[in-house]
Amino acid sequence: MADAAIATEQLVKRYGEIEAVRGIDLSIMPGEIFGFLGPNGAGKSTTISMLCTLLRPTSGRAAVAGFDVARDPGAVRARIGLVFQDPSLDEQLTARENLDFHAFLYDVPRASRAQRINEVLEMVELADRARSKVLTFSGGMKRRLEIARGILHSPEVLFLDEPTRGLDPQTRSHIWDYLRALRRSEGITIFMTTHYMDEAEFCDRIAIIDMGRIVALGTPDELKARVGGDVITIVTADNATSAAELGSKFGLTPTVDDGTLRIEVSDGAAFIPRLVRDLSAQVTAVTLRRPSLDDVFLKLTGRAIREEQAGALDRMRIMAGRWGGGRR
Repeated sequence: MADAAIATEQLVKRYGEIEAVRGIDLSIMPGEIFGFLGPNGAGKSTTISMLCTLLRPTSGRAAVAGFDVARDPGAVRARIGLVFQDPSLDEQLTARENLDFHAFLYDVPRASRAQRINEVLEMVELADRARSKVLTFSGGMKRRLEIARGILHSPEVLFLDEPTRGLDPQTRSHIWDYLRALRRSEGITIFMTTHYMDEAEFCDRIAIIDMGRIVALGTPDELKARVGGDVITIVTADNATSAAELGSKFGLTPTVDDGTLRIEVSDGAAFIPRLVRDLSAQVTAVTLRRPSLDDVFLKLTGRAIREEQAGALDRMRIMAGRWGGGRR
């Protein structure tokens, strides 16, 4: 665990008889952009809350930036940054005042505080709005300011909870430009959740958690290779009968999602004519494509990823204001 930015060994969290996290092992190296995906109730929020010291593990170990989250939570908190799913800025303060207050909480040295605030505002292209009240900012500007606040005290690890949720595609793209630049300029490790599968493609590695266990871990390409072949989705006049025939006639087990049947075959273009000819029900729609991370998620969890509720991470907004202390 010593060389990893984030490491867990058989990490477990129980609530009475309920085991929310069931023996998770992770090793995330410095400088990685790591995606953590899972459906509602999978244990994702509980895991992140333990890594951020908001919840104490029931058993197992977890270390962030080289410090044990249970034995030395203060040292962990001083070395991480947090960007919450929902806005958590004081909109009555200016951008600079928000950052100055955060710098005070994290003991950023007074002598270098102004310079550091200028640096992060420049990094997210908000230097010209430093003296503007946050209530005048767009959603994308607020998110950029929150990223600036999260990195102000030069954390080693930045936790991002749905960092681009609710933003338009162009703003989402710009946020990712900032995050990649941040990784290059400061060597920071980024641990993030997202329900946008196109964003997950930007991650170096991804872990998918379901029912408290890691069910897949690898690069985006490695995970997509687990689906295999081409993905065909079909809609027929009788999906129930067609699903049974896909098994009896073709030896395939379809996945049913939102009224469509999804199958995986080695050569989709050659298979579709057979499919249309041999199914007894009329095929009303058919699509063919290469596997995506959506397909991986659906195959491993049995459901498509949906927008997450804030859940346990709401506690971060409460706890963040109580955190103090910089690096000692």
